[in-house]
Amino acid sequence: MSQYWTDLVHKLDPYIPGEQPQDQQYVKLNTNENPYPPSPKVTATIDNYNKDHLKLYPDPESTQLRQALAQRFGVQQDNVFVGNGSDEVLAHSFQAFFKQSKPLVFPDLSYSFYPVYCGLYEIESKTIPINEDFSININDFDIDNGGIIIPNPNAPTSMLMPLADIEQLCKNNSSVVIIDEAYIDFGGESAIPLTRKYDNLLVIQTFSKSRSLAGLRLGYAIGHKDLIEGLNRVKDSFNSYPIDSLAQTAAVSSIEDDSYFQQTCQKIVQTREQASEQLTRLGFKVLPSAANFIFACHESRSAQELYSELKKAGVLVRYFNKPRIDNYLRITIGTEQEMQKLIATLSKILQQN
Repeated sequence: MSQYWTDLVHKLDPYIPGEQPQDQQYVKLNTNENPYPPSPKVTATIDNYNKDHLKLYPDPESTQLRQALAQRFGVQQDNVFVGNGSDEVLAHSFQAFFKQSKPLVFPDLSYSFYPVYCGLYEIESKTIPINEDFSININDFDIDNGGIIIPNPNAPTSMLMPLADIEQLCKNNSSVVIIDEAYIDFGGESAIPLTRKYDNLLVIQTFSKSRSLAGLRLGYAIGHKDLIEGLNRVKDSFNSYPIDSLAQTAAVSSIEDDSYFQQTCQKIVQTREQASEQLTRLGFKVLPSAANFIFACHESRSAQELYSELKKAGVLVRYFNKPRIDNYLRITIGTEQEMQKLIATLSKILQQN
């Protein structure tokens, strides 16, 4: 600790990302990245990009990208905000909407960046315990609040909440409701159409997962124009140029290649279902997943032990040493070959005493 830190910095409990070890080559199934490359159109766009443009500042409004997103989702351009990854969009949202006189509420098992943002921006919060089966009971959110945020599908559980529940949240609350849809393309129905009906609903998505662009850091939000204006006011008080010109151009190419996007998502879903069946046969309980990962626990072997043995064998998965989920592994869906390596390695581990 440094004597130069502020009191706030001393109190922060930062987010811990998934491991990125450099000591050897791993089958990397721990950070929910897409195992397939970006669209060939994205690759061509990057290869042919006019590098001379890099000497200029990018469009601060990301106009072409926002137009492309608006067209894809059937909304207006002033309903779209883009940021440097969905984490930045979330951070701006916490600043713009959640520092109220009432607490922000979110599930006790959800994206672990939410309490980090609350600490950073000094936002009062309250967690709502989810059910024993890890489903979310939205009636439990019917409390006085200064905002609601829920990942859908939820992370790390992978489970999906129906749109009817989201609509009920919007109806029952005058506060801002954010639905964090980082994984929605792998088996869920987006709440974006509901943003035309409810001006308190903001839906946040990312290019990192289903579009294989985690390395470019692109996220976006869709909602009523007043919510978008609030985000822009925060953004322009922080960094007017968060999205570089190459990333903006590449993202537009990704949106334009819908067939590749659909094929990749379907491939991941198929591999997910196959892996879930194979894990079940090995004695795992696998939660119903609508994401590009699965959440599973074994009937007789501890998750911590399995995580350690897998890592020794060159397979990385995610282990959370936290109450209620400390016997579960979160396993990213890789290629068919990577998942077969996982299954074969687990089979060997489970045969050992």
